[in-house]
Amino acid sequence: MGRATCVIIAREMLDTTQSEAAPPQNEPRGCLFALSQPPLMIFLAVIGCLLLMASLHDLLLL
Repeated sequence: MGRATCVIIAREMLDTTQSEAAPPQNEPRGCLFALSQPPLMIFLAVIGCLLLMASLHDLLLL
């Protein structure tokens, strides 16, 4: 888990090796890294489903 990978979205999609332009290890990661974490995505999916069910309840049953 200590090895960082760099994914480039272009023709070099399969290049996941660490490049020279990779950020240093001590820099904070951005919000896209936070959104890629499974517990956060599960939490957001549950909240989204609850909001969807509440809105459908208001639209269809009230």
